[in-house]
Amino acid sequence: MWGAPRIHGELQKLGIEITEPTVAKYMVRHRKPPSQTWRSFLDNHIGSLVSVDFFIVPTIRFQLLYVFLVLAHDRRRILHFAVTRHPTAEWTAQQMRDAFPWDSAPRYLLRDRDRIFGTEFVDQVRAMGIKQVLSAPGCPWQRAYVERVIGSIRRECLDHIIVVDERSLVRTLTRYCSYYHCWRTHLSLDKDAPDRRRSQAEREGEVLEFDEVGGLHHHYERRAA
Repeated sequence: MWGAPRIHGELQKLGIEITEPTVAKYMVRHRKPPSQTWRSFLDNHIGSLVSVDFFIVPTIRFQLLYVFLVLAHDRRRILHFAVTRHPTAEWTAQQMRDAFPWDSAPRYLLRDRDRIFGTEFVDQVRAMGIKQVLSAPGCPWQRAYVERVIGSIRRECLDHIIVVDERSLVRTLTRYCSYYHCWRTHLSLDKDAPDRRRSQAEREGEVLEFDEVGGLHHHYERRAA
């Protein structure tokens, strides 16, 4: 646990002439990953933490639609999403009320420092008794859970379809969320789905294939003939 200054001082006391930069040059680095403390926070509060974020989807007419997403960390559940052409702080605050009615608000909310989360949003979150945790500027890895889900939505859904308008995007995301929750397995959930799937035995029937998200994906389950 000695650093270069202390080692240099000891060497001087032993009559060994060497400079401190030279000591530092030959020291073995044992730096921990910079995310260790942050990761500990996420792990310790996983049951009471949600993340929110926006992502942009272009339409066939080159219009931009903004998708607001709320993700629960514990089972990677998408608690709420909404689509708009003109996101405002007032609209975003309303989405928080829709996502957490009554007394269902989480303890912590993790978000970035985008200006879309304005005064109205901050006041609404505070009124709901939620403590905001802001990620550092330019550090999307601090919001890895929600960033990963958004990446999955793009790679597994939106990259393979043409979005016509707001209504078609809502319809597609609704279908994908149903597939995501009920059938899509996650390594972080011990290869289970957010809505837990039971393991089926061979005696329950043959394995059948069923279309999901308009045939873009499939799920498989055993059913008796």
